[in-house]
Amino acid sequence: MKWQGRRGSSNVRTSSGGGKLMGGGIGGIIIAGILWLVFGVNPMTALQTGQVVAGGGSTSTEPATGDDRDTQFVKVVLADTEEVWHQIFNEGGSTYKEPSLILFNGQVSSACGGASSATGPFYCPGDQTVYLDTSFFVEMRQNLGISGDIQNSGDSENQDKAGDFAQAYVISHEVGHHVQTLLGITQQVNEASRQVTRAQANKLSVLQELQADCFAGVWAQRNQERVQFLEAGDIDEAINAAGQIGDDRLARAGGGAVVPDNFTHGTSQQRVEWFTRGLESGNVQSCDTFSGAL
Repeated sequence: MKWQGRRGSSNVRTSSGGGKLMGGGIGGIIIAGILWLVFGVNPMTALQTGQVVAGGGSTSTEPATGDDRDTQFVKVVLADTEEVWHQIFNEGGSTYKEPSLILFNGQVSSACGGASSATGPFYCPGDQTVYLDTSFFVEMRQNLGISGDIQNSGDSENQDKAGDFAQAYVISHEVGHHVQTLLGITQQVNEASRQVTRAQANKLSVLQELQADCFAGVWAQRNQERVQFLEAGDIDEAINAAGQIGDDRLARAGGGAVVPDNFTHGTSQQRVEWFTRGLESGNVQSCDTFSGAL
């Protein structure tokens, strides 16, 4: 993936602290990775579904001024999403409001609660911010088996991390949740989820996540038109990433049963299909995963 030399976003910040993580209702520390291994809960879902909450403390942030490779990469990818979504919103006669992105180390507090690096990247609609511990890029390769172009690039700093485009897919997926918030989709899902059974609420969560995957595909296609940033193997890299974090695969990896009613993000096949649909169309209209479900 070609990313060097483009504008970096000014909306990336770094966290300098976070609150203690408490398990909702049971006390003590709950780490999303444990939820994954024991209960088959996707670690990228734990905070968003309220299974990890803040137990006090606060997080202060400051502009990300570091010149390390990860910070610069995240800035460029976020800037790329800003360019594309500004264009798409303008085409629809509306204005895109850019999200913030906070890089943290270890743990962080947000308007949605607290999280640790084990939770994985997440978007909080309460403060319209994406949260990312860049150690997740290492976890993607070591624990989820997601590799990519940098393994053969000679970039010794990143040999243990997932490939660039797999990382960009993760960021663009979370920005997809921001788009859903701006469009009112997140609010509709939350309202509908309060009025149905848990299994039905999980289904709505799956549809929301698959739409974010589709939005990530739309971003990739539109950004390719804009700056021709894709290289050979990048698409396969993102498709592999989407497949590796399907609910069915994560449940099996955690030694749990595959129970579709408990899915919150979708199967590997579904995630790949919806990302591909957005990628091939470059059109948000192709990302209607709900089809009258709301």
